[in-house]
Amino acid sequence: MESFRREVREWLSANLVGEFAELRGLGGPGREHEAFEGRLRWHRHLAAHGWTCLGWPGERSVEEQVVFHEEYAEADAPAKVDIVGEGLLGPTLIAFGTPEQKERFLPKIRSLDELWCQGYSEPGAGSDLASVQTKATLEGDQWVINGQKIWTSNAHYSDWIFVLCRTEPGSQRHRGLSYLLVPMHQPGIEVRPIRQLTGTSEFNEVFFDGAVTARENVVGQPGQGWKIAMATLGFERGTAMLGHQVSFRRQLDAIMAKAPDHMREKLTRAWLELHVMRSHTVRTLNDDPGPEASVLKLFWGGWHRRLGELAMESLGPESMIDGNEWQRMFLFSRAETIYGGSDEIQREIIAHRILGLPR
Repeated sequence: MESFRREVREWLSANLVGEFAELRGLGGPGREHEAFEGRLRWHRHLAAHGWTCLGWPGERSVEEQVVFHEEYAEADAPAKVDIVGEGLLGPTLIAFGTPEQKERFLPKIRSLDELWCQGYSEPGAGSDLASVQTKATLEGDQWVINGQKIWTSNAHYSDWIFVLCRTEPGSQRHRGLSYLLVPMHQPGIEVRPIRQLTGTSEFNEVFFDGAVTARENVVGQPGQGWKIAMATLGFERGTAMLGHQVSFRRQLDAIMAKAPDHMREKLTRAWLELHVMRSHTVRTLNDDPGPEASVLKLFWGGWHRRLGELAMESLGPESMIDGNEWQRMFLFSRAETIYGGSDEIQREIIAHRILGLPR
């Protein structure tokens, strides 16, 4: 494994040069707008050299994926552009898609020729995702979609969206939902940016007003949407999380370098918790995605929120300066305990599906 680590390190060193060197450190959580076009060129450069979609079947072992993500973060390489396509939809199509869907979509996900976003949450269905009301009706050879999605990351950059919608009239909760693949560039779709606390607008509202997609663009069977949507969320917490943890460690190191002595105990606890998080992640990587992923989501979301609080404490009055890097991290980390399923929802999943506690 050390030879592979050396290969990754040397490749990154040789390729993060010129215009790509200027992208180092850009595009992290809450900063997806930074140098988007440049990062897209970098991501396509990775794809051309075989460094994307490492977790897909037949690609790299779990151990190699761990090494790649660790070295990628250590090199301070720019954040990838299409995590949704590579990390969420790709594995979902491999598991549930038809041969035709795999042939049509997977190569363009790998090459970054088509970018994807996720259409799950709605104004009345955030953490309670089963309450989605966006509807799709089969009319001839196409689905006609009406409704609204919200908190859709990077919808303004995306070519396609996978949408959880209700396809059986009168159905309730988990029943009657389907998982559709919908092209973004059409008259029936409007994207509106949402301005966040940080001043940026990575999130969007997406309105469907008679939007259409081909009949064959349903993943699985109509009515299986809930099962497939939950599998997609499970893929969200894979090896890429190890790369985030390296970034977390770099942030913690920077805070420790400037923090006053009286914070030593809090910082030591943060350091220990980060190592526990990494050990838990590595231990679960060989397992199929399941409810255990909620433990990791609960862990890292809360840890990073607390790190933001430590950053503010270490800076003192400087933390109030608008645009401060640590201030942005503090503000965005509040969302990390909400998006992808709030802490309350994760605790419900852990209680009922892992511990077997009564409802």
